[in-house]
Amino acid sequence: MNNRRQSNNRNSQGGNNRGRGANSGSSSSRPNGGKGKPSFGAKKTEGGKPSFGGSSKTEGGKPSFGGNKPSYGGGRLTGEGNSFGPKKSFSKPGQKPFVKRLKAAPVDDGTIRLNKYVANAGIASRREADELIKTGIVTVNGQVISEMGYKVQPGDEVRFDGKKISSQKNVYFLLNKPKGFITTSKDEKDRQTVMDLVAGATTARIFPVGRLDRQTTGVLLFTNDGYLTKKLTHPSHDIKKIYHVTLDKKLTANDMADIKKGVRLIPEGIAIVDEISYIENRPKNEIGLEIHIGWNRVVRRIFEKLGYKVEQLDRVSFAGLTKKGLNRGDYRPLTELEVNFLKMM
Repeated sequence: MNNRRQSNNRNSQGGNNRGRGANSGSSSSRPNGGKGKPSFGAKKTEGGKPSFGGSSKTEGGKPSFGGNKPSYGGGRLTGEGNSFGPKKSFSKPGQKPFVKRLKAAPVDDGTIRLNKYVANAGIASRREADELIKTGIVTVNGQVISEMGYKVQPGDEVRFDGKKISSQKNVYFLLNKPKGFITTSKDEKDRQTVMDLVAGATTARIFPVGRLDRQTTGVLLFTNDGYLTKKLTHPSHDIKKIYHVTLDKKLTANDMADIKKGVRLIPEGIAIVDEISYIENRPKNEIGLEIHIGWNRVVRRIFEKLGYKVEQLDRVSFAGLTKKGLNRGDYRPLTELEVNFLKMM
């Protein structure tokens, strides 16, 4: 009986010793808390979970995850852990707020850079003009100029590849020509011309590119760009034109085959068409024709040679430009994209 009491007393003392060892700062390798979780060096809360606030270091020597942090506004500690502090002022007390000063507009002395002069003449872009100037193909008052940034004075004579050019800003307009107007700048018989239709388009002196006879309707280009005009009208560039032709009778399959082979016209020779077909969902007397030659009245003459009369002739496309959205007799300026397309042809 006495032996049993002594054994119980030793067990009780051992349990008390273990309890004191857990609470003391012993170097035991077992995790604190008795549940296998690290304490991160912080004090326990009432719920048994570690606290991440408190002082800058815990009893275990590891940094706490709360505490004071620097503010991001004023550059000082605010004493509030999550406060960003007051915003920093961008001006000193009593100082006037910063006001951006605008540069004075440059004085226009009438000069113009040579590359811009060449570009305004419609020959090339400014970057391309610089390359052309380097080759010595541009002259000012008879002198070859290869200097970058050279300025042309008012009254100077500028030539490109031996031909005099002008720096007047180029303009481009597209007209949907109606019947009854002659494609010329002036008529001796005082008849209506296409210039009457574009009289209010610009103050620049513009001209029609190519010709449409009096009864032909459709796309007609106007510009003061002589370089581009020559390019679009010269036979070597094969500029495409598409026509909607209405005949007095149905076109036979045999005659269409003959036109595809080429029709001999006097005095020029054989007129070659690029494409010809019936217009879908239209009568057989309505024909679509694509051609690149620019002979006088060539489309009418092709059909007349085979015994047909052209009742209506409408040019629906010229050099890729169409009259889409443009009413008969109306005009519009070309877009920058359209102008660049023409210059790349």
